[in-house]
Amino acid sequence: MTSVPAAARPAPRAGDASVAPGRLAALDAFRGLTVAGMLLVNNPGSWGAIYPPLEHARWHGWTPTDLIFPFFLFIVGITTTLSLDARRARGDAPAALRRQVVRRAAVIFGCGLALAAFPFFTWTDLPGNPDPSFLDRVVWRVTHLRVLGVLQRIALAYLAGALVALAADSRRIVALIATLLLGYWGLQTLVPVPGVGQPGWALLDQPDALLSAWLDRTLLGTDHLWSGSKTWDPEGLLSTLPAIGTQLLGVLAGRWIAQGARPLSERIAGLFAVGALVAVAGAMWGWVFPINKALWTSSYVLFTGGMAAMALATCLWVMDVQGWRRWAFPFLVYGTNPLLAFVGSGVMARLLGSLITVPAADGTRQSLQAFLHAQLLASWLPPRPASLAYALSFVAAWFLLLWWAWRRGFVLKA
Repeated sequence: MTSVPAAARPAPRAGDASVAPGRLAALDAFRGLTVAGMLLVNNPGSWGAIYPPLEHARWHGWTPTDLIFPFFLFIVGITTTLSLDARRARGDAPAALRRQVVRRAAVIFGCGLALAAFPFFTWTDLPGNPDPSFLDRVVWRVTHLRVLGVLQRIALAYLAGALVALAADSRRIVALIATLLLGYWGLQTLVPVPGVGQPGWALLDQPDALLSAWLDRTLLGTDHLWSGSKTWDPEGLLSTLPAIGTQLLGVLAGRWIAQGARPLSERIAGLFAVGALVAVAGAMWGWVFPINKALWTSSYVLFTGGMAAMALATCLWVMDVQGWRRWAFPFLVYGTNPLLAFVGSGVMARLLGSLITVPAADGTRQSLQAFLHAQLLASWLPPRPASLAYALSFVAAWFLLLWWAWRRGFVLKA
């Protein structure tokens, strides 16, 4: 889910949740909350025993889990604005800023591909090949690599949004967001889908029949799509367009927050009020173009963008107006190293959930994750509490790892 593209901020001092003068602690905490939430929902003890708020909506609609990814892209937009403005204030030339944006986007996209490919060979049986060599396993992994994914979407949205932020004023960005969202709505609902012949509005309940699914299959091929469907990708090509809109909403929020001439209380009030209006507009749009994370519908962009603005405004009021900061220290630690948290937790989850196995009681082998969950938690807790306890343990373990990195000043940067 990482204000990955933005330059990482200096970490707070040990045992102190305050930040340097001129900094908004709430933004770091909001980022850390989002990253910790991502680890929580991505690593249950059992996918068959999850509390409903910690699951994605099955199709249309939303749950708290469906807010995490767009919240993250929204934060990317804010930190993009702050980072670019700081570099421009130092006198960096526009060409140098564009090169930095392209380089960071490429690094993030590459991290996403590497995470998808890890461990760079397939460890399961190969169809039609009863005795594969190691080279066969490597080749199969490459030829069946998912091209798009969470980090890849962040990279593409960051690339487009940052280049727009460098060139356009806020009014033009508003116009571009409207164009992206209205254009995507038209493409997904009005254009007849090749091979189906019906417009998208009649197919919104059929994930693999929509124009976005046809485009992914045509340009990427079924071997390079999300393994959960093989016919469409929730981070596909067409739905990346409205995701850029989410990032640009963050750019606008960042510009508003950065207006130092206005009192902070006025900026917080404005952010909350506009966020509420945008969220309501998204909910109303959802009557005709349903809120849907997998499609990243235009209504979803507005609804989640408005919710993100209100959540950030609340964090700003609590931390930077009221001064209540001590509770946020763990999230400040998470917020200083989001790329490490995302990539590292993904590698750990793959190791524990697939690659490292131990003998099971029936003589077969089971993943180390399943063993730990069964022996330490499911043996004495009901299924859902046991699954949640495993997820919370995973989040706590990663806090300790990130705290260790933070104490040593190590930040994985793009």
